[in-house]
Order: sequence, then structure tokens, then C-alpha cells
Amino acid sequence: MSTEQTSPAPTLAEDDVDLIETTSDASLERTQRRSDAIEREIGEDPTRFRILTGDRPTGNLHLGHYFGSLLNRVRLQDAGVETWVLVADYQVITDRDGVGPIRERVLSLVADYLAVGIDPQRSTIFTHSAVPALNQLMLPFLSVVTDSELRRNPTVKSELEATGDRAMSGLMLTYPVHQAADILFCKANLVPVGKDQLPHLEQARVIARRFDERYGRAGDGSRPVFPRPEALLSNAPNVLGTDGQKMSKSRGNAIELGMDADTTAKLLKRAVTDADRHITYDPVLRPEVSNLVLLTALASGRRPEDVAAEIGDGGAATLKKAAIEAVNDMLAPVRARRAELAADEGYLLDVLRRGNEHANAVAEATLSEVRQAMHMVY
Repeated sequence: MSTEQTSPAPTLAEDDVDLIETTSDASLERTQRRSDAIEREIGEDPTRFRILTGDRPTGNLHLGHYFGSLLNRVRLQDAGVETWVLVADYQVITDRDGVGPIRERVLSLVADYLAVGIDPQRSTIFTHSAVPALNQLMLPFLSVVTDSELRRNPTVKSELEATGDRAMSGLMLTYPVHQAADILFCKANLVPVGKDQLPHLEQARVIARRFDERYGRAGDGSRPVFPRPEALLSNAPNVLGTDGQKMSKSRGNAIELGMDADTTAKLLKRAVTDADRHITYDPVLRPEVSNLVLLTALASGRRPEDVAAEIGDGGAATLKKAAIEAVNDMLAPVRARRAELAADEGYLLDVLRRGNEHANAVAEATLSEVRQAMHMVY
């Protein structure tokens, strides 16, 4: 029996359509409609879906993560969706010269996950470096992508622009392929993303299709090895840092989940506002004031317009006081739980061990299907 490919590789022109369309208005509208439909389908039968999500352990998680992704993960888990949460430790070195205090940061990430409500009995928490079969998928996946295609990826393009004359690592160039391996190894069919992350998901979809076309199918050939993962678009509010810029630990403007109440208060007291004493919610014309209003509203479960109306002529001092009280009250139980978890390193390691064992079993099974489809079982 011949082991040569039975269908030609896709042409570059065909590939371009897949990736360019992710940025078109029409494509975004279709994706949003499909995402809305998926939300309804989750309500009807959550067991149809498996999600893959995660973070790089480059620092402590903060309120931007909390409102932007963590609450949604807990929501989906509690709704009954099978949830996989990746601690992407290998991705730390895509754009850095070393790993830093990686062990401390990985365990901190796990403590944050558990403290906000991710349940290791219902969700699989695992690390890149502990799942060899996941990373081995990079080899066949790299064979179905082009150099120019990778360089068009928004994350890679921004890295190229930021580094100037500095050479980019091969790992950074292939970052989108590694993300595809993350999604496809466990056959996730749903990925919570923001609109700016859609090109990464589309790359995973393209890789799944090309693998099927170039190498073949699993078992008796009746089904593809990999699903075509879909996007669950995030409607999470954009919470800025205390300086009005993107919340980031490196900027020193982030309210971290593990901070104590006094440190939180000091940071919020220094938050940037403006000279107008009357408080309104206008994210376009008054972004810094509106960010504090939004933060207060999110933490207290209210509408930002109502928060602004209540404070009125109270000025920035009253607004900051309200934000401090709302954030510290909201995070109090999370921080108490996190402190307990951080003090029990053995438990955190056990959560990772069990998650890694599960991830390895699934990854090995997927890799076995890949080898069969590629006729590499000897």
C-alpha cells in the first residue's frame, strides 16, 4: 500500500483567504453570530463542547485577567463545559532570554486559578513542559504552514516590529503553531478569545484542515483527526491600569489578585483622574475617570452609569474611596482562599500532577492517531 499523499497540498492563494478573512468586517460579523449561537447551544447541551484556555506564567494575575477571562472560565466550567486550562510555561521563552522565577510563577498561577473557582475535579490544569506529546505535534504542524504566513500573524508581526534589528527566535516565529498544538492536542472545539486573537484560532483551523488534506484521517478514514475549533468571542469589559494604560504588572499599574487590601488602596489612591470634579461615565472623553467608575461597578455588580450618578459632584476622592471599598470587598474571599492555597505547596503540586497525567494520556492518544494518519506506525 502506497504511503504517498493522496491529495495535493493547499496553494498559497487558498491559504491566504483563510487568514485574511479573519480581519474582514463580514467575517467578524459571522463569527459574532456563530459565537452567540454557541452560547445558546451551551445552555441546551454543554457536553458538546470542550474549551482550551490558559496563560503564560510571566507574572501574577490581576483584575484585567479576572474580569477579562477568569470569570468566564468559571462560568463555562460551572455550566458543564469540559474545561482545559493551560499554564503555558514553554511560551515564556518565546520573547524572553530566560525563564525567570518560573516555578514560583507557575504555582502562583495555579493558586489564582483555584482561588477564583476553577475546580480541578471538573477542569484540567496542566503545563506545556510536562506534556511531550503535545509539543511533538509541532513537527507535523510545521510542515503545513509557510514562513510568510507565520510572519503575517499579528503577534509575530508586532514582535518583529518591536525587536528592530534584533533577530527573532524560531520559537517566537512558530508561536502560532504552538498555540495550534495547544488547542488541537486535546481536540478542543471551542476557544474563548477576543477579536484580536482570532488570527491565532484561524491558524489552528487551517492547520487542522491541511493536516487532514495532506496526511489523511484517523482509524478507518471516516473522520478527521482534528476538529475545526470555533471562537467564543469575549464580551468582557476592558479594565485599564491605574495610569489609564493597559493593566500590566511590568507597568506597575495592576491590581493583583494576591495583593493585600492596603496595597490595593495605595494603588487606587494614586490612580489617574482629571480636573473635572463632577463624575460621569464617558469612556471616550474621560477614559481614566470612566475606568475607575467601571471598576467600581464591576466589583459591586452595578451599572457604571449608576455609580457615576451616585457620586456626582463628590469628585475623584469619593470615586477612589468607592473603588477601593468595592474592589477589596469583592476580592476578600478570593484573597483569603488564595492565602490558604499558597501556604499548601504540596496541594498545588498535586493539582498539577493530576492535571498533567490527564493531559499526557489525552496527548498520547492524539499523537497515536496522528502517527496512524501519517502511516508512521511501524
